Amino acid sequence: MKHHPKISIRGLYKAFGPKVVLDGLDLDVGVAESMVVIGGSGTGKSVLLKCVLGLLEPESGSIKIDGVEVLGMPTSEREKINRKFGMLFQGAALFDSLAVWENVAFGLIRAQGVDRIAAKRIAIENLASVGLRPEVGELSPAELSGGMKKRVALARAVATKPEIIFFDEPTTGLDPIMSDVIDKLIVKCVHELGATALSITHDMGSARKIAHRVAMLHMGKIIWQGPVAGIDRSGNPYVDQFINGRAEGPIQMQVRA
Repeated sequence: MKHHPKISIRGLYKAFGPKVVLDGLDLDVGVAESMVVIGGSGTGKSVLLKCVLGLLEPESGSIKIDGVEVLGMPTSEREKINRKFGMLFQGAALFDSLAVWENVAFGLIRAQGVDRIAAKRIAIENLASVGLRPEVGELSPAELSGGMKKRVALARAVATKPEIIFFDEPTTGLDPIMSDVIDKLIVKCVHELGATALSITHDMGSARKIAHRVAMLHMGKIIWQGPVAGIDRSGNPYVDQFINGRAEGPIQMQVRA
């Protein structure tokens, strides 16, 4: 029996007017694999994530989850697929009007119909799993530091025990120590759930810590992919320039004089 990739993307094309962002992109993510897509700002990493999540509709191509085509799927069917997903947003995206525990329990209450008492207990357990004490659950997001907000957002992302977790620039805006904390928590949470992870980042330090495999997005296509251990000997000049942060190379940044 053939095992499907958890996520399989073929020929994905997305444009905004004349600007082509994804130009026939192909990518597979295996079951329980952590795939990190790297690339510079504006290369289409967030657009890729939004297409997989169903937030954007590509012009053409295929996205399969567990072997099932999701592009063009009716809304009710798509909602069932989306229940497999957890998401850590770049800016944490916590609801200011809700207490921390209610943020963590949001998907449990709204999508799964868990009663508030049980949902709060699960939320507190998930806060503990990211190193936050129960009393943090009673605070409002405005009372949290940037690192604490990321940890709350991670607790929310895993609270529903998703099969697939998406991480959008998980360490953006954090200092190096807190970035390392978040990276280690991501590895721990993904491993404990046995989840598949698809992350996008331009932080190579983070990519090296959380990835099994890395794929580089450039000019709308995946131009290299392979095990994270092989990235330093990719033999690809675009990858070499990017991971070493060199201004000189085939990737030309638009710099205004």
